[in-house]
Amino acid sequence: MTSSTSPVGDRHGGPRDGARDKGREVQAMFASIAPRYDLLNRLLSLGVDRGWRRGAAREALGLNPARILDVATGTADFALELRARAPGVEVVGSDFVPQMLEIGRAKARARGLELRLEEGDALNLPYPDGSFDAVTCAFGFRNFADYARGLAEMWRVLTPGGRLVLLEFPPPRPGLFGSIFRLYFRYVLPRIGALVSGNAGAYTYLPESVLAFPEPERLASLMHATGFRTRYRLLTFGIAAIHVGDKG
Repeated sequence: MTSSTSPVGDRHGGPRDGARDKGREVQAMFASIAPRYDLLNRLLSLGVDRGWRRGAAREALGLNPARILDVATGTADFALELRARAPGVEVVGSDFVPQMLEIGRAKARARGLELRLEEGDALNLPYPDGSFDAVTCAFGFRNFADYARGLAEMWRVLTPGGRLVLLEFPPPRPGLFGSIFRLYFRYVLPRIGALVSGNAGAYTYLPESVLAFPEPERLASLMHATGFRTRYRLLTFGIAAIHVGDKG
């Protein structure tokens, strides 16, 4: 998937041939694991991802937005977190994996929460300029085929003074804990994921995508280059990070 609500990650295609190819591959991969996606997220994170989402939601709601777009929403975990925390806020979730969106709609109905979930490509968002007061992306940005293009699109659909919040896995930090986590990501996580989901490729892709992702400082620089006033903080010994970008 791309823009996920979960640590397993999420998906995305782009405008050029290479980006389109990557998008199709990631889309098919996440479609295949959609039925077990939420279960795997709980197992693989031991529930810690819920706390990460709560922290990211507080940032997203910090400027009292009226409309929020959750890009690469996946099965809508983060969009539902936002909707539950702010009942008066309109939340729209966008993703390009229909199977994930169907699961998200079922979850919203089960919780009695009104939520718009729509198909869309994060590199070519189907919304006018300045449509949202906040844009979020949880565990999906690293799968974008073009980071600069994705940031430019999120900047475009934000109102002046709006806020972008990215929740993502950075590469493991140097040191003992980072080394242990790197071994877990490379060798243990793919085996668990393959056993539960039946798709070994998806959980080989996850560690590869994390290890190839920009360091937090580099991501902050990319956001700054787009125009955002940027800050970030690391979570749980650097396993995850929240980046916040305010549009001037």
